[in-house]
Amino acid sequence: MTKQPPTHALIGAALALGLGSGMAAAETATGTMLANTCAGCHGTYGNSQGPATPTISAMDPVVFVETMQYFRDDETYSTIMGRIARGYSDEELEKMAEYFHQQEFAPAKQDFDQALVDKGADLHEQYCEKCHIEGGKPVPEEEDYYILAGQWTPYLKYAMSDFRDGRRELTKKMKSKLESMLESNGEDGLAALWAYYASQQ
Repeated sequence: MTKQPPTHALIGAALALGLGSGMAAAETATGTMLANTCAGCHGTYGNSQGPATPTISAMDPVVFVETMQYFRDDETYSTIMGRIARGYSDEELEKMAEYFHQQEFAPAKQDFDQALVDKGADLHEQYCEKCHIEGGKPVPEEEDYYILAGQWTPYLKYAMSDFRDGRRELTKKMKSKLESMLESNGEDGLAALWAYYASQQ
């Protein structure tokens, strides 16, 4: 009669195989696979269809990784992103960052006040252009850029509220520029900037 291996040995082998296949799947997960989980909020290929959510296609990969790490480590205020970010390793974030960096940015189709666009362009040139070059557009050949042009206006307003209310930290340079712009132009200055960014469709 053929001797059968003990039941616990079979269970142990099955667990080992299961763990091994799970580890292999994690190791081979591509940026595309990982990024698919973001589509529900940030849209297909990272182009948001919801006005409160930013488009993350064409995003600077370094900025993407750092932003997600800040969310994960509770260094940046969030409603849900902190919990989501904690589900990813640094290696997975880097894969996702590269995937989104390679996607084409699709500006949000939205209404804006045409009468304010020229003023917004002037204010951007005076207060924002040194950091947000090319009018705030994505510039994949550059480094450390943040996309403003073509983002949903409600998202930009929410983000600005977080900065002004202290929920997110302003750099010294941005704080100085923002205070100077508001002192000279007030809330109308922000309205003009929103119109300028929204006009870039």
